[in-house]
Amino acid sequence: MTDKINEIASKFLGQKVGTQESYDSNLIVPIPRVLNRERYDISDKDLPFYGFDIWHAYEFSALTNNGVPFTRLLKIKIPCESEYMVESKSLKLYLNSFNMTKFKDTIDDSLKTCKDLIVKDLAEKLNTRIEANFIDNNAKLCKIFDRYENMADFTDEKNLVITNFKEAPELLETVCGDIVKENFLTFDSLRSNCRVTHQPDFGDVFIYYKSKRCITKTGLIKYLTSFRNEYHFHEECCEMIFKRISDILDKDDNLFVCALYTRRGGIDICPVRWSKNFTPQELSNLLDTTQYARYGVKQ
Repeated sequence: MTDKINEIASKFLGQKVGTQESYDSNLIVPIPRVLNRERYDISDKDLPFYGFDIWHAYEFSALTNNGVPFTRLLKIKIPCESEYMVESKSLKLYLNSFNMTKFKDTIDDSLKTCKDLIVKDLAEKLNTRIEANFIDNNAKLCKIFDRYENMADFTDEKNLVITNFKEAPELLETVCGDIVKENFLTFDSLRSNCRVTHQPDFGDVFIYYKSKRCITKTGLIKYLTSFRNEYHFHEECCEMIFKRISDILDKDDNLFVCALYTRRGGIDICPVRWSKNFTPQELSNLLDTTQYARYGVKQ
């Protein structure tokens, strides 16, 4: 399966590609989600979560009919139940193909045309519904995850020894308590690597769970650090983390996992997954395509 994913993704990723001077929807490369999910016993026909892939393209730009440029932050929302996810470099090339293309007489009309094209093209290529919106510089920055506590603040780093840097779910440990508790945790040193180019990807991961079981913070830190030499797309990492944690919790426990990755090439990918038995409070700002929702300076 890994070879098949890499074969599809390598159409542009890891290749030298020239600048596209005009709009071209054929640059979009879809990748079947099932190819990675089967490895972790995640069934496309019965997903254990809801979720979306949130994309922020910080450098979307195009021209009016008179050659007047406009640049906006573009926010895209792709549902996790879609048959395909989009390969990131292909999305960048596709969006860059708008740069020298002329659209309507006004900026507002041109933005509407671009948005309609992007929604249509991605929906057709990924076989799913798509939401997208342009966010200008006047948009309010919505702080999210303020309730989340950095696990490093509660860990004795001098006595914490980490030796496993390949994904190791056996590092996760739980202690069963007497009462149900809510846990709001963040880890600001998530690192994985692109499965094709092997370039590092950094991000902050946020984990909420409500359970009688308590996941030991040292075990969770060790597990998240074990992604350091893993080679996966961002969406895959988020789903792997969700699946591994859900496996050690009770069936009806609430679980929410979100990874806010730092941008590469002017684009970031922020996958979010949550269990089907509740709706996380953080979702309203995160999923609203009219709002710019971030956590810290790395985003």
